[in-house]
Amino acid sequence: MIDERHELLKTLRSTPLVVERLVRGLLDAQVRRRPSEGEWAIIEVVAHLGDTDERTVERLRRMLAEDEPMLEPYDQAALAVERNYIGMDLAEQLGRFADVRAEHVRLLAALDDAGWLRSGIHGEHGRITVQQLTAHSAGEDGDHLGQIARLVPGR
Repeated sequence: MIDERHELLKTLRSTPLVVERLVRGLLDAQVRRRPSEGEWAIIEVVAHLGDTDERTVERLRRMLAEDEPMLEPYDQAALAVERNYIGMDLAEQLGRFADVRAEHVRLLAALDDAGWLRSGIHGEHGRITVQQLTAHSAGEDGDHLGQIARLVPGR
C-alpha cells in the first residue's frame, strides 16, 4: 500500500536539494532577472520558499498545540517587497530554506496518526488538517521548482 504521508515527506525532503542544483553556478544577474513585470526572479522564489516554510512550521506547531487555531493568510507579494527579496543573498536564502525545511520535515516525521489529523481554520481555505497543509506544501514545491527551472538560462 502506498503511504501518502511518506510520499509527501519525500517531496518535502528533496525540494531544497533540487532548488540548490537548479541555481548552482548562476551569475548574480541571472538570479535577479525578472522575466517580466509582476513576475519573480529566482532569488525572489527562493526567499519566498523560506518564508513560506517558516510560516508553515509556525502553523503546524499551532495546529498541534491548540484546538483548531485560526491560521491567518498573508500577502505574499507585499512580503516580497517589504523584505526586499530581490536584494537578498542567494546562498543565505538557500541555507535558510534548507534549515527551515529540515525542521519542517522533522516535525512531520515525528507525528502519529492523530497528529496528521489535527486541524486549523485557514482564513481563506477553511478547516484544514496537518496532512492537507502538507499536501499543499508539496504541491507548491512542484510549482516553484517549475518556476525556477523556467528561469534558469540554457537548461
